[in-house]
Amino acid sequence: MNYILENARVIDPVQNIDSVGDIAVCDGVLADPAKMPAGTERIDLSGKVVAPGFIDLHVHLRHPGKTQAETIHTGTLAAAAGGFTSIVAMPNTSPAADNPGTIHFVLTHAEREGVVKVLPCGAMTKNLEGKEMSSIGSLKAAGAVALSDDGRCVQDHQLMRHIVHYSRTFDLPILDHCGDKLLEAEGVMHEGEWSVLLGMKGMPSAAEELMIYRDIILSRMTNWKIHIQHVSAKESVAILRQARREGIRVTGEATPHHISLTDVEIKRFDSNYKMNPPLRSEEDRLALLEGLADDTLTVIATDHAPHTATEKMVEFDYAPFGIIGLETAVQICMTELYHKGVLSLPHLISKLTKGPAEVLGLDIGNLKLGNPADITILDPDRETVVDPNQFKSKSRNTPFAGYRAKGCAVGTIVNGKFVHKAF
Repeated sequence: MNYILENARVIDPVQNIDSVGDIAVCDGVLADPAKMPAGTERIDLSGKVVAPGFIDLHVHLRHPGKTQAETIHTGTLAAAAGGFTSIVAMPNTSPAADNPGTIHFVLTHAEREGVVKVLPCGAMTKNLEGKEMSSIGSLKAAGAVALSDDGRCVQDHQLMRHIVHYSRTFDLPILDHCGDKLLEAEGVMHEGEWSVLLGMKGMPSAAEELMIYRDIILSRMTNWKIHIQHVSAKESVAILRQARREGIRVTGEATPHHISLTDVEIKRFDSNYKMNPPLRSEEDRLALLEGLADDTLTVIATDHAPHTATEKMVEFDYAPFGIIGLETAVQICMTELYHKGVLSLPHLISKLTKGPAEVLGLDIGNLKLGNPADITILDPDRETVVDPNQFKSKSRNTPFAGYRAKGCAVGTIVNGKFVHKAF
């Protein structure tokens, strides 16, 4: 448990560090390399990058409930393989995480069989039905770090107002999936040119835009943090940009699939391209890149949503929304954002460390001395090909099979212990 990582490029956006140096680990925490005893093991990381442990704000572990698709054990193995040391578990389990018992269940199993840190998110409403507020104080006491109804955006504005007020009282950020159900109707893909050509029911960008406007207003009214999950539309980026300029406490995230794919892929009729919000136009994708570059969007999150092969192996209209992402996110982001010059490496790392930590209000995602040694090691130039058969996740529902990536996570350390090592 005691060693020194030496000769790496150390990047910590929280402390504005970007230099070649050494990182020491002593009894599971970050220590001063100069104070380590003689003879301490040294691990040479020349050519590698050492960063704070990556944080994923948006993960579906399916446990309790749909363990045929994922469990806490397999989901955390996938997170470790992808370079994540902390993941926020969404509440749409069965039963839903709308009560202290389910939060305790997740934490107990994470302690027993998880290999990375699991931070449970509580449900905003009972059974995620959007009708009655859950017991927010009890969820906080049980260990919830945030509140969300995830894929079921609360449609009742008055109820949402009360939820935001209570979440501020208990210091819990809101993580909101924004979508107006009446506008989305029974849509299965982005409403645009390709939905017309393919004859599929579309989901207009306005459905997302409308609820983001609602959340901005509520954030302004309450002066509290609302984080917009998986922003997908150019209009959404524009209104978030303006709100943030005005000092309103809203933040947003982009997913690797929305920054790298568009709705043209739906012509394959492959349900692994079906997600909510849907893949949108090239214009929307470029707006997301601009939003990441100017810090309108401060977070990259996976929206890891496992489904079994049987669930996805149906007609596109009837397949469930969602793809997995924990084991492909860093590869896609390194390739599409860093190597294509959209973001510098420190800027990209900030979206996976500093940004998520600020949303949660937690002292994680940094390399401060004395903090737990949660570390991600990157090889920025290693070339890989995505092979779902090698995934640690139980599920294989990814559109990125065969994707050629440049850059990946080669080491993941949690509390000083290697939970993934590929160098």
